[in-house]
Amino acid sequence: MDLDQRNDRSKYSNKGGVERSPIRKYVPWIILGVIVIILWSSYSWVKNTYNEIITTSEYVDKAWGGVQTAYQARADKVKNLTKIVKGAADFEKSTLTEVIEARSKATSVTIDPANLTPESLAKFEAAQGQLTQALSKLLVTVERYPDLKAVQSFRDFQVQYEGIENRIKKARDDFNEAVGTYNVSIKTFPKNIVAGIYDFNKKPYFKAQEGTENAPDIEF
Repeated sequence: MDLDQRNDRSKYSNKGGVERSPIRKYVPWIILGVIVIILWSSYSWVKNTYNEIITTSEYVDKAWGGVQTAYQARADKVKNLTKIVKGAADFEKSTLTEVIEARSKATSVTIDPANLTPESLAKFEAAQGQLTQALSKLLVTVERYPDLKAVQSFRDFQVQYEGIENRIKKARDDFNEAVGTYNVSIKTFPKNIVAGIYDFNKKPYFKAQEGTENAPDIEF
């Protein structure tokens, strides 16, 4: 049997005499390649999804920083106001004391954005709301003190306070918007799979509370 005949016979590997395809020896490599592609695609998707969620979470943290800054600006102005009011010899001390104590409580309640929970946010809102109410009462009381209303530093406070409250509202709105984007991101399929794996939890919103959304009327 010559060489050509042996080569022809080697093409057949089963009893039916069916010619064996040369591509069969590459099948294991093809399967391996498909597995690698699937694994790499899965890894890339998980990585990109994780990074997207992290990015939206960072936006929440940044927005929370804006909230704290806005409220701190108000606390600073209120501190200046209490110094002004103390100068009025016969001013109602109990009203002034309420503001001072409410301010102290409001500035003592701080939240790490990494540990933002409905309970911690509610506590923060309650403290800020208490300061708003105490300040409203003080500003109403000031109406009975024309000499105090005429003080230039108090009039400056009047001008600045409405802007401060508007900045607080804007910061709260920005925070709620950032939280909304984040919460949608972790709840939408299939991103919620990655969120569950890496324990991303829903973040709380600010809720409107009576007496805390509007600046006190201080137009005399």
